[in-house]
Amino acid sequence: MDYSAWNKSTLTYYFANGSFIEFFSGDQPDKMRGARRDVLFVNEANNIGWETYYQLAIRTREFIYIDFNPTAEFWAHTELQGQSYVDFIILTYRDNEALEASIINEFKKAEEKAKTSEYWANWVKVYVYGEIGSLQGVVFDNWKPIDSVPNDATYLGTGLDFGFTNDPSAAVDIYKHDGKIVVDEVIYQKGLLNSQIANQLKNKRRYIVADSSEPKSIHELNTYGLQVFACVKGADSILHGISIIQEHELLITKQSLNVIKELRAYSWKRDKTGATLNTPIDDFNHAMDALRYIVMDKFGTRNSGSYSIGGI
Repeated sequence: MDYSAWNKSTLTYYFANGSFIEFFSGDQPDKMRGARRDVLFVNEANNIGWETYYQLAIRTREFIYIDFNPTAEFWAHTELQGQSYVDFIILTYRDNEALEASIINEFKKAEEKAKTSEYWANWVKVYVYGEIGSLQGVVFDNWKPIDSVPNDATYLGTGLDFGFTNDPSAAVDIYKHDGKIVVDEVIYQKGLLNSQIANQLKNKRRYIVADSSEPKSIHELNTYGLQVFACVKGADSILHGISIIQEHELLITKQSLNVIKELRAYSWKRDKTGATLNTPIDDFNHAMDALRYIVMDKFGTRNSGSYSIGGI
């Protein structure tokens, strides 16, 4: 690699013949509708929405390559597979001649575990054989994507989870519609100051419920003219919040890419045998926590250490 050809600020690598490779994230709207390209490669395509992919595809002149682990069916299966102009190829570790022996051995161990474990059977199906699997152990499987917030949906509030250096700040608007909870991503970004969060949330009047562990941030946001309240927490608040959310179908707007990504990955912990524990992992939970704060505020009230759950 010629490091002098790498532009760190634009994430672009230039070749002597004038060609270049540009790297960018699927959550950058200006890149979706920006300049045309000759070749497009989309890594982990199941983590971006169809509209994002389509905006990129119609601006690509020659070839498009996508890759993904088929943890569940998505637009590559429903919109692309079977079309005359699409080649659909399944590649496994057996097709990689350069794969290290240690990695091959791990896959073979997984194949043995799959003979007696439902979890490992699904894992092998997806990550070893490249076949469509079913999501195992996720906390929420009661959701589906929708194009946008329905016009007649009723706004309930906005959940806000604070982050900065290592974790993103996450905010989601929550609505009710036909007995279902509608989730629309508003903020999902690292390095935001409270003033920047306030600027992004000021574009409409919001009722905001935020992480109570940051009272100073809540106070500061209120000084910017927002209406922010601390969520109620307790020893059992995470599990109770999860149980409230699980009672309702979730409708996630397609632009809420990070919410969807978390929903696919937010799962229950497992012990060394693969058995599911009654504790969620402490990861992929920033938007999930924001969702939990507002849902608990609207549908769960504390009474003598327990929650009474209301309807939508």
